[in-house]
Amino acid sequence: MSILAYNGAAIMAMKGKNCVAIAADRRFGIQGQTVSMDFDKIFEMGPHLYLGLPGLATDVQTVLQRLKFRLNMYELRENRRIKPKTFMSMVSNLLYEKRFGPYFIEPVIAGLDPKTGEPYIASMDLIGCPMETNDFVVSGTCSEQMYGMCESLWEPDLGPDDLFETISQALMNAFDRDAVSGWGAVVYIIEKDKVTKKFLKTRQD
Repeated sequence: MSILAYNGAAIMAMKGKNCVAIAADRRFGIQGQTVSMDFDKIFEMGPHLYLGLPGLATDVQTVLQRLKFRLNMYELRENRRIKPKTFMSMVSNLLYEKRFGPYFIEPVIAGLDPKTGEPYIASMDLIGCPMETNDFVVSGTCSEQMYGMCESLWEPDLGPDDLFETISQALMNAFDRDAVSGWGAVVYIIEKDKVTKKFLKTRQD
């Protein structure tokens, strides 16, 4: 078993029209054994910027603490909110510094530009190689299933409600076919004037 799949995770982000969504499962497990169903994998890094961290749970917490420190230092020094693209570079640098003994996480970033409101999504591998797209990004143990569902359901210029429905169905149908992720989900819909957080009840087996 890959160390990236040790705790299990499924995270995806999608672009809509003037909005962006990021969703993750809620399971924390040790290989096949489920420990809890309320493990946070998506973290708020700004008013319209969210970070998803799938992978080894201990590295998730370590990387989160280090990124929060770097983010605070950036915002103190620059006296402004960080742009999602700049934050992506910050995450990429942190991961690449440890490339010979990497953190076992593959981050997903979703947010809106503070000035223009432009939606932004990106994902990375465990040494920080970024992938920016105009549709969706996925990361976790059931990536193949998530790609399949996203390819089937995603459409350009979805509104917030349609985007919520699309990302929810894509995520739930993907992790239903994966033994080490699932057990509920959380979805964030990020718009210019608000962020909506919704929990999904799913199969518990």
